[in-house]
Amino acid sequence: MTDAVIHCDGLAKTYAEGALRTHVFHDLHLEVARGETVAILGASGAGKSTLLHLLGGLDTPSGGEVYVAGQKMSALSNAERGRLRNASLGFVYQFHHLLPEFTALENVMLPVLLGGTANAAAEARARGLLEAVGLGHRLAHKPGELSGGERQRAAVARALVNNPACVLGDEPTGNLDEKTASTVFELMLSLNREQGTSLVLVTHDRRLARRLDRVLELHEGRLRELSAAEV
Repeated sequence: MTDAVIHCDGLAKTYAEGALRTHVFHDLHLEVARGETVAILGASGAGKSTLLHLLGGLDTPSGGEVYVAGQKMSALSNAERGRLRNASLGFVYQFHHLLPEFTALENVMLPVLLGGTANAAAEARARGLLEAVGLGHRLAHKPGELSGGERQRAAVARALVNNPACVLGDEPTGNLDEKTASTVFELMLSLNREQGTSLVLVTHDRRLARRLDRVLELHEGRLRELSAAEV
C-alpha cells in the first residue's frame, strides 16, 4: 500500500430492482494521495454521489475494495467503520446537514465528542475552527439564524474538526451564490494547505475544478483523468 489516504481497487456498484440490474460502475480504480486535491466531474446520474458514499463507507460496493487510511472497509464492523469515518474522514454536502436544534458551536463539537474527547477540549477545538472560518461571533447561533454561506462554513468547520486525512465534498458550493461559493471554496483550499488534508470534491463548476491538483471525469462507469485543455 502507498501513502494513499483513500484507495479503491476494482470497485463496482450495481442496483437491483426485480429482474432489472443497473450498473453504476465496474472495475473502477482511484487513489488519493495525502494532501492531494481531486475534482470529480460528470453528468447528472453518472454516479458521482454514489462513488463518494462508497469511498466514505456510507454504502457497500457490489465488488472491489475500498481502503481508508490503509484499512480495508469490508473487513470492519459497522461500529469500526463509523469510528474510522469519524477519525479519518470529513464530509461536506451541498446542503449543510447541521442539526437545527444545536448551535454552531455544538454542531462542530459533536464529532469530537463522539470520538471520546472531553467536553472542554472539544469546545476549545470547535471554537478555534469556527473562529478560523470567520464565525467566532456566531458560536451561539442555531442554523436557522445563520445565512447560507455561514451554515456552509460551519459545515466545513465540522468536517475538519477531527483533523481528518481526507474531506469528501458533494457539490459543497452548489447551493450558494457565486461570491459565497468562492469564499467557501477558498476556505477549503486554505485549510487543505494549512492542515495537509486531502480533498475529493464532486462539482459541476469547471472553473473551481481547474484549481485542484487533478480533475477526473466519471463517464459510463469509468474514471478518466482530464488534461488541462479538457477542463
